[in-house]
Amino acid sequence: MKVLVLGGTLFLGRAIVDQALANGHEVTLFNRGRTNPDLFNGVENLIGDRNSDLTQLRGRIFDAVIDTSGYFPRQVQAVIDALEGNIAHYTFVSTTDVYADHSIPGRNENAELATVTDLDDEQSGDNYGGFKALSEATLDAALPGRVHHVRAGLIVGPHDNSGRFTYWVKRIAAGGEVLAPEPRDQPVQFIDVRDLAQWILHAASNQVTGAMNASASPGSMTMESVLNTINAQTGNQANLTWVGEEFLMSQGVKPWSQLPLWLPPASFPTHAGRASRNTSLAIKHGLVVRPLSDTVQAVREDLENRLQNAQGGTADGSGGAGLTLLRESELLSLWREQAGPDRRV
Repeated sequence: MKVLVLGGTLFLGRAIVDQALANGHEVTLFNRGRTNPDLFNGVENLIGDRNSDLTQLRGRIFDAVIDTSGYFPRQVQAVIDALEGNIAHYTFVSTTDVYADHSIPGRNENAELATVTDLDDEQSGDNYGGFKALSEATLDAALPGRVHHVRAGLIVGPHDNSGRFTYWVKRIAAGGEVLAPEPRDQPVQFIDVRDLAQWILHAASNQVTGAMNASASPGSMTMESVLNTINAQTGNQANLTWVGEEFLMSQGVKPWSQLPLWLPPASFPTHAGRASRNTSLAIKHGLVVRPLSDTVQAVREDLENRLQNAQGGTADGSGGAGLTLLRESELLSLWREQAGPDRRV
């Protein structure tokens, strides 16, 4: 299969190219040549800019297009125009942010989609999901029956540049007392980048189309099970101290950014379903999710490689996510003072 990957050298795109090459596909990259330009020596890399110059794509024909870098309708339309519609199968990496409502667990792909009130406002993060939804619609109109919309949730694994899962692996592996946020049974949902890449290529090879939520099964992980698995996989060096949600909120701790994966439902009822999206359709069409322990081990090895080679983003792979050690220590001390030693588990 001749595969065009739009992007392909950072995180998900990198995993897709790795998997495609391992599967024996013929890969062509199209990007600006700024991120890891020497990553795939020997692979055709067309230099251009999907916002302004797609000349390199004109006249080319591919069996599959995999778009990891499209955010706006004009961008996907430009690719269609450059390839003159000669696209047998188009994979658009979308997002679960396309949904208008995240408050109800278990919602499937038929849930209402987000909208954009100002089509000229491409800078606001509030429009991210709406523009992705419009991009999906643009593709469906131009390539009916040929598009696979991969509505991915949180993607984790080796080479992650966000640090949202990596923070926990790094922090727990370091050992000592680790602040763990309540509630312990808060649902957690994500997918290993390698599983997502493998499924995307499987779907492209088998002409799978339509919109599908791509993540682990809802209910398969909680905050407690994830942190305990990380601790076990990294040698049980950490003492997890579970700290109350109300206390953390009162101290101004920011969910998701300062404590990755944490979206406390009591404080954020509008997000109660974010980590519980129905993924049965993707699983029916071949999505396979590996054990969490495998992901933890791969992330740990990636962290060690980054520190040795000082490669990518921040050398430690944190991406700026998570609490600093000083802030964590301050919070733990204050928690013990206010809650008493009996609350330490």
